[in-house]
Amino acid sequence: MIGKEDVKHVAKLARLELTEEEIEKYSKQLDEIIKHVEQMNEVDTTDVEPMPHPIPVYNVMREDEVKYEHTKQEMIANAPFEEDGFFRVPKIN
Repeated sequence: MIGKEDVKHVAKLARLELTEEEIEKYSKQLDEIIKHVEQMNEVDTTDVEPMPHPIPVYNVMREDEVKYEHTKQEMIANAPFEEDGFFRVPKIN
């Protein structure tokens, strides 16, 4: 059973200030959660395959396909400033 001292300790670690009422309330709630987890641990899962998601998930992204490759000359033609076949940009300080 989760006691009040356990709740106080966790609250201290989380830097939470709880009232006595909250400590009592959270103690009961955490105890119920622990009981449910213990109940789930009793289920035999030896032949159950682990799954990362409850439903199958598929990647909906398509493969990248090159439809048109721009030449260097085409790319440089769009540059506001060009020098010796390279983009010319302002110096960054």
